[in-house]
Amino acid sequence: MRKYGIIGLGHVGATTAYTLVTKGIADELVLLDDHNIAKATAEKLDLEDAQARLDTRTRIKVGDYAELADADILFVTAGNIHALDNASGNRWAEFSYTREIVQDIAPKIKASGFKGVLIDVMNPCDCITYYLQQTTGLPQSHVLGTGTFLDTARMQKVVSDQFDVDPKNVTGYVYGEHGESQFSAWSTVRVNGLPIKELATQQDVDLSELEDAARRGGWAVHSGKGYTCYAIATCAVKLSQAVLADANLACPCSAYSEKYHTYVGQPAIIGKDGVVSVTELPLTATEEAKFKRSADLIREKFETLPGMTSTKAVQTA
Repeated sequence: MRKYGIIGLGHVGATTAYTLVTKGIADELVLLDDHNIAKATAEKLDLEDAQARLDTRTRIKVGDYAELADADILFVTAGNIHALDNASGNRWAEFSYTREIVQDIAPKIKASGFKGVLIDVMNPCDCITYYLQQTTGLPQSHVLGTGTFLDTARMQKVVSDQFDVDPKNVTGYVYGEHGESQFSAWSTVRVNGLPIKELATQQDVDLSELEDAARRGGWAVHSGKGYTCYAIATCAVKLSQAVLADANLACPCSAYSEKYHTYVGQPAIIGKDGVVSVTELPLTATEEAKFKRSADLIREKFETLPGMTSTKAVQTA
């Protein structure tokens, strides 16, 4: 029995639910949105109407938090997307809203007895993922954020467009904050197995322009439709499938860094216990400096949260 929960039924939460149901990934799905129960109920009814035309069946509930006690995966997708409308590229615009959401939902998650893997999609992703881990008391390995999984996909897209290859044939990682301080670690990137730096030199390609295009990708979508949903929901669902399949998937996500004492986007191995391990690839000195700068920014923001400091934030069991 594959049981999922989703907290927050906005654009991302609804798209995630649709993906789980139409692909037959969830056997049971619990929808939770304390501030818009009518919306959660409507999403349930709409998804149930679709099931006569699907090859699979998902039991869908609009439940209370007690339903999470035996859930395998919990997505947290709540937020205030309208905070970004006039943000001018500032992804921290949601911070004042999402930290209050965590203060509301974390005690309920903890009281439910949830022991599965929590995947955070809320923004600012890295800081809020860390806050959720500390306030729910779940082990660090059981709490991860989508982080730079999506940003890496955007990098793969712009690189694939530049070199006319399939994006799945672009490998490598975007590190750091799911935000403006992220960076493409070009030393890790390969195109059809070839180092991108060599190709860029041969074809006179400016990698900084590609990096900027990848960083701006989310804003390009947001400016056109007011939100993003398909790509981020796809990333969240793929992470959950890696957990349920114990796939030991190598991918970037927001995971705790022992080196920098914060959650931050970096390569990791995802399996049945969530983050099985963090992969420390050799970076150039410049890349390592960018990674530290991004991690420091996240940690500084985290330390502004009530009762949270990097020295107090410790591993919980």
